[in-house]
Amino acid sequence: MFERIDYVVKRIDGDYAFLTEEGTSGEEEKCVARALLPAQISEGSRLAYEMMEYRCI
Repeated sequence: MFERIDYVVKRIDGDYAFLTEEGTSGEEEKCVARALLPAQISEGSRLAYEMMEYRCI
C-alpha cells in the first residue's frame, strides 16, 4: 500500500513540478505542488515517494 515510487523532476513551472516515474516511458507526467516537495529540488532531481512523503535520493 505504501510502497516506494521513484520519480525524476522533468520540469518546474512556478509553484508546480512535473514528475515522471523512473523506469517508465516517461510520457505521463504527475503535477505536484512544490510546497509538498523538498526545497532544494531542480530539474533532473530524483525523488522517492514513500509513506505519503517526497524526499531527495
